[in-house]
Amino acid sequence: MKNLTALSIAFLLWVLSSAAQPQKSHMPTPPDSMNPENETTASVPMTSMQRRVDLLGLQKEAEDLARTAQTIPADMASVRKGTLPKDIIQKLRQIEKLSKHLRMQIAQ
Repeated sequence: MKNLTALSIAFLLWVLSSAAQPQKSHMPTPPDSMNPENETTASVPMTSMQRRVDLLGLQKEAEDLARTAQTIPADMASVRKGTLPKDIIQKLRQIEKLSKHLRMQIAQ
């Protein structure tokens, strides 16, 4: 009787210890999708298209920056004469904002 109790306790401990260990799944991995829309190569042209759009936007911002910066020397001539154009501060802030944005986008 003691032998049977000891054997059943040992069996119970073995079952509990094996249940506590994580079991690895021996399931096979599913095959790749045959749907051409899900392929990663389909996203490559989209990325280059997005990059092209980004570059066009950056070019537009650079032209806007250059246009705004060209007006500053005339405004500074007015400042030397003693008149402060009311939009010069706004122009300088816009130049700073555009240059910072261009710098960050190019650095990526």
